[in-house]
Amino acid sequence: MEKFTTLNSRAIPLDIENVDTDQIIPARFLKATDKKGFGENVFRDWRFNDDNTKTEDFSLNNSKYAGSILVAGNNFGCGSSREHAAWALSDFGFKVIVSSFFADIFKGNALNNALLPVQVPAGFLKILLSEITNKPETQLVVDLENQTIAMEGSSYKQSFQIDAYKRTCMIQGYDDIDYLLSKKEEIAAFEAQKTY
Repeated sequence: MEKFTTLNSRAIPLDIENVDTDQIIPARFLKATDKKGFGENVFRDWRFNDDNTKTEDFSLNNSKYAGSILVAGNNFGCGSSREHAAWALSDFGFKVIVSSFFADIFKGNALNNALLPVQVPAGFLKILLSEITNKPETQLVVDLENQTIAMEGSSYKQSFQIDAYKRTCMIQGYDDIDYLLSKKEEIAAFEAQKTY
């Protein structure tokens, strides 16, 4: 996995609450088992009309918005437990999802796929959505080491919580196996102390 320490990026607003995993990646696109290629169908039913033309007023299709941060409404990733939702968001190019609440299973799937879910208070989320919508050039700074998200050039800054193990894995670029391998010498030393 790619190491994640600090991300400075513009953001795309998705001011919609209760976004479920079927809206993130519809079930009809779950036939593949490889993580690649899911991004082209992320939010498929919102991004495209029935005739496969782009929905012009949808934020991910709006050329004034860009970046690798998605700022979404409350209760993001609810619904079914499909890991494909995290795959699709990552494959589309997102590295961070910001919301005031994440479904637990989605949060775990995101962290397992190097996608950082940043949970902030509802009031701070409202400010972010407003600023990004009105000033698309707004830059956000996500600092995983210090567990903060800030709006560059302003006093708006908020801390966020993350599981300490997952934080370490993301900063080091480890998946679960990489983490265990990084502890190989310590494990061997512990085993050597055992008497049978």
